[in-house]
Amino acid sequence: MPAITAARRPAASPWDVRYEWQVVTLLCLGFGLVGIDRFMIMPLFPVMAKDLGLDYADLGQITGVLAIAWGVSAIFMGNLSDRLGHRKVVIPAIVVFSLLAGLSGLASSMIALLTIRGLMGVAEGAYTPSSIVATLDASKPRRQGLNIGIQQAALPLFGLGLAPVLVTQMLKVVPWHWIFAVVSIPGLIVAYLLHRVLRDTPPAIAALHTSTHDGSEHRWSEIFRYRNIPLNMIGMLCWLTNLVVLSALMPSYLIDYLHLSLEQMGFVLSAIGFGGTLGTLVMPGVSDRIGRKPVMILSVVGAAVGLYALSTTGADPLALFLALGATLFFVFSMICLTVGPISAESVPAKLMSTASGVVVGTGEIFGGGIAPIVAGAVAKHFGIQYILYLAAGALIVGLLVALALKETAPSRVAGR
Repeated sequence: MPAITAARRPAASPWDVRYEWQVVTLLCLGFGLVGIDRFMIMPLFPVMAKDLGLDYADLGQITGVLAIAWGVSAIFMGNLSDRLGHRKVVIPAIVVFSLLAGLSGLASSMIALLTIRGLMGVAEGAYTPSSIVATLDASKPRRQGLNIGIQQAALPLFGLGLAPVLVTQMLKVVPWHWIFAVVSIPGLIVAYLLHRVLRDTPPAIAALHTSTHDGSEHRWSEIFRYRNIPLNMIGMLCWLTNLVVLSALMPSYLIDYLHLSLEQMGFVLSAIGFGGTLGTLVMPGVSDRIGRKPVMILSVVGAAVGLYALSTTGADPLALFLALGATLFFVFSMICLTVGPISAESVPAKLMSTASGVVVGTGEIFGGGIAPIVAGAVAKHFGIQYILYLAAGALIVGLLVALALKETAPSRVAGR
């Protein structure tokens, strides 16, 4: 379908910047709460394990069941969002995952934790692709990489940056059960505000945010005709293998293998969040200018260098913080670009959430679900230090994916 020129675009009015920043801000806060709900269990696990009698393999399963449920939900709910609109998926999803996060504190057994975390994964998987495309639709095209980076940055900032520090400090004054209950109320507030603000985007307007400029109806299976989608599915497996393996088992690696204290572990682990936040804030915005593909290649190489530094660093909290932060700076850059601009820009407007959902879903199921289970078993039987080899192998495959991507950045496509 030919590109929509300025003369053929729908009747133009000044860009609604106020709406753009309201939506980006609220969806950013929502994704931050997703990060807290998902990752706060990691620094709590050493304490929970003593109360509930859990081991490394159990942690891998708890992490994996949420990721698998997240992935399956993202695949189907992304397509539902394309059909029904973002509002009918985003708002109920926030309400559900907020309430379930509070229930995690009531779990008294492995079965209860698996059930609650699995249901949380369904709600968070529904929120993810719908919120990404809602952010992109609200953004001025020349800012869509930057805005998706801002929205995605909330997950590492809140879930992996602030949560480990706050959680380890709160453990000094309250039992771990009560910490889960704290996160429910903010989610309900964000859901109410989105109910007041968020609106669905007409396909003709949404098409302006894609490289196809196609706003017509399509079958969901047509996403596989666009080269970047299968590549992104493989890429997400690689990036999430790094993220989930490092975030899930790093607390135990730091305490059991490097023998850091609980407070030192919390400090080092926060590097995942702070590094990831900077990566999602900086690199997608850079890709608006120089292109998505160059930034992806640079990020794979940068993550590999950071991971090597991490594997050769001993019990030095500051050095570990810097190496872990550098690794996740680039990992989160790749995750953000893969699930957001590169997937959504590659397909017609009516398939944007579907494409993002399928990429998120397959990455979560295999990279987020299977990888931590495998890593947990490796750590249990061979030693927790060997989880870093799994992350390194994923980056080697990821480099091949990045080299094969097709450019989608509006500035670069327009230039060609």
